[in-house]
Amino acid sequence: MVPDELWELFQRVVPPAPTRPQGGGRRRHGDRETLAAIIFVATTGCTWQQLPRVFGPSGPTAHRRFTEWTAARVWAKLHRLVLDELGSRGELDWSRCAIDSVNLRAMKGGSLTGPNPADRGKNGSKIHLITERTGLPLSTGISSANLHDSQALEPLVRGIPPVRSRRGPRRRRPAKLHADKGYDYDHLRKWLRTRHITPRIARKGVESSTRLGRHRWTIERTMSWLGGCRRLDRRYERKAEHFLAFTALACTLICHRRLTK
Repeated sequence: MVPDELWELFQRVVPPAPTRPQGGGRRRHGDRETLAAIIFVATTGCTWQQLPRVFGPSGPTAHRRFTEWTAARVWAKLHRLVLDELGSRGELDWSRCAIDSVNLRAMKGGSLTGPNPADRGKNGSKIHLITERTGLPLSTGISSANLHDSQALEPLVRGIPPVRSRRGPRRRRPAKLHADKGYDYDHLRKWLRTRHITPRIARKGVESSTRLGRHRWTIERTMSWLGGCRRLDRRYERKAEHFLAFTALACTLICHRRLTK
C-alpha cells in the first residue's frame, strides 16, 4: 500500500522518530508500516479499532502516529511534494482550473460543522477543492456545511502552493478559473482579475451551467475520486484538522496515481 516512490517522498517530510533511553520498552513500529495502516483506514473507512493486526501497529498506535504527523503538517507537505514531481514532469495543466465543493454528514459533530441546507439541516461539513485542467487537486479546504461556497474562493486560491515547472519559475496561478453560479459575485471576479486570473463564472439568470460543464466535469470526477477514500464518505473526526488531514491524504493518493502512470 506504500509504493517505493511514495515512501521516498514521505521520508523527506516525516519528522525524525523520538529517541528512547536504552533498555526496556516496546519496539517502535516502523514509519512505513504505520503509513500503510493509516492509508488502509483512509481508503476502507474502517475505524481505528478495526485495523487488522497484520499491519503491525495496533489501531491506537496508528491513530497516535496519525495525530503526531497531522500536527507536523506532514500530509500537506507530502501533497505539495507530489505536486512538485508532477510539475517538474510537465503533468500539470495551468491553462484552466475549476473550483467546487461537496457536502457530507458529520456523524459526531465537532469543529467546522453546521446545519446542512441540502440535508434537512442535519449537522455536516463541506470539502472545497480547486483542480487543474485534468482534475488533479491543487488546493483543498473544509468548512461547516452552511458556509456559502463563494466565501471559500479567496482562501482556496491563496492556498495553491508554488509548484515546480518543467521550465522556468514555480507557478501558483492558473490562467482561468471556472466556477458555477454559486460563485457569481462581482467582487470575486474583480479579485481574480487583480491576481491576473480570468474568471469563468456562470451568471445567474443569464448563462446555462451546461456550457461551463464542458470544462468543469473534471472536478466532478475528482469529487468522485475523493469518494474512493471511504473515510470521506462521512465525517467521523471531531477535530477539523484530522478531517482535513484525511482530505489531504486522499488528494496525495490521487496525484500519486498520475505520477506512476
